[in-house]
Amino acid sequence: MTAPFPERSATSASNDLVCFSHLRWDFVFQRPQHLLTRFAKNHRVFFIEEPVFFEGESHFQIDRRENGLHVVVPQVDKKFSNSQVNEFLMSALDRLFNDFQIKDFIAWYYTPLMLEWTRHLEPATVVFDCMDELSAFKNAPQELKDREAELLSRADLVFTGGLSLYEAKKDRHPSAHCFPSSIDAKHFAKSLEENDDPSDQASIPHPRIGFFGVIDERSDLELLDGMAAMKPDWHFIMIGPVVKISEADLPRRDNIHYLGGKKYDELPIYLAGWDVAMMPFALNESTRFISPTKTPEFLAAGRPVVSTPIHDVVTPYGEQGLVHIASTAEQFVRAIELAMNEDREERMAKVKEFMRDMSWDNTQQSMSELIQDSIAAKSAKVSKAGV
Repeated sequence: MTAPFPERSATSASNDLVCFSHLRWDFVFQRPQHLLTRFAKNHRVFFIEEPVFFEGESHFQIDRRENGLHVVVPQVDKKFSNSQVNEFLMSALDRLFNDFQIKDFIAWYYTPLMLEWTRHLEPATVVFDCMDELSAFKNAPQELKDREAELLSRADLVFTGGLSLYEAKKDRHPSAHCFPSSIDAKHFAKSLEENDDPSDQASIPHPRIGFFGVIDERSDLELLDGMAAMKPDWHFIMIGPVVKISEADLPRRDNIHYLGGKKYDELPIYLAGWDVAMMPFALNESTRFISPTKTPEFLAAGRPVVSTPIHDVVTPYGEQGLVHIASTAEQFVRAIELAMNEDREERMAKVKEFMRDMSWDNTQQSMSELIQDSIAAKSAKVSKAGV
C-alpha cells in the first residue's frame, strides 16, 4: 500500500476509473483489457481483482502498468473468516483511495459479487459492463443473481457484450447499451504477412484447424473428438488455458494438439499458420449469451471460420455469410471443407466492408461519451436539488 502517488498528466480526464473484476488482468487479453488500456490513456485506471488467499499478512499488491493503469490484487490471509475478509477489503480499499487521492471516480463493475465490500463508495457514476451471464457459468453461486439485481439498481449505465445479453438486460435497466465484441484489426492483420511458424506449431502437418481461447465448460469436447476421429489426416490446434474442467476430460488423439496459453502479441503468428479457424462451442446455459471476441479476430486475420450456432455468431456473422455455421461433427467437417475452398479475396473484401467501422477505439469512445453525459446529468441533478 506504499506505492507512490502517480501525478496526473495535463491531458488526463478529471475522473479516475476504478474497475472491480472477477477476471485476472494477466489471464487472457480480452474485453476488459482492450477497453481499460484505452481508458488509461486519459484516466488513471485501478483494476482491482478478486482476492488471492495465502498465509501471511493481508495487503493490497499494486503493480503499475502502461499509461495510468494499476493492477491491484488483494492478498488475504486464508485464516480469515468471510466477515474478516470483507472487513479487510473495505478498510484496505479506503486506504487505497486515500493513498492515491481517488475522489471523483467512475466505478466500473464486471462482477456484482464485489458489491459486498464496495457498496459504501460514492462514485461519480456506476458502470456495469456485462460481458457474460456469470450466473450461468459452472459452479456459479446463487448469491450472484441477488447481487446482480442490486448492481442493476445501483448502476447508472449498463453495457452489454453482445446482442443476446442486451435483449436479456434492456428491460431491467433504463440505460442499457449494446457494445458487441470489437476488433483491433491492425493487430490481427499481421497474420496476413507472417510466414514463420512458431516452434511448437511448425511440425504440425496441414491442413490445420485452429482455436484460441479459454478451454472450459463452454467447449464442445465431444464435437472436437468426433471431428478428429472422422478426419485423422486433419490436425486440430487448441490454444489457451484449461479452466474449471479436468485435463483428463480433454480428448486425446494424435491429430489434436494442445499448445497451452499464448500472449496476445503471439496470436497473429499462430493464426497465420492455420487453414481454418474453428469455434466449437457447446450449446448450453454458459454459452447462451456469449459474443465471442475471437469471431472478428479470426476474420481480420484472414482465416475462414466455422462455428457452432451461437446466437451472437449466427447474427450477424452467419447471416452475412462471413462464418460457416454447423452443429454436428459431420456438419462441421463439411463446413470446414467448404471453408478451405473459399475464394479468399472475395471473403476478405466482405470482411473489410463489414468491419469498416468496427474498432475498440470507437467502442471506448462511445462508452466514454455516455459516461461523461451520465456524470454531467447526475451533477446537474445534485446542483438543482441544492438550490
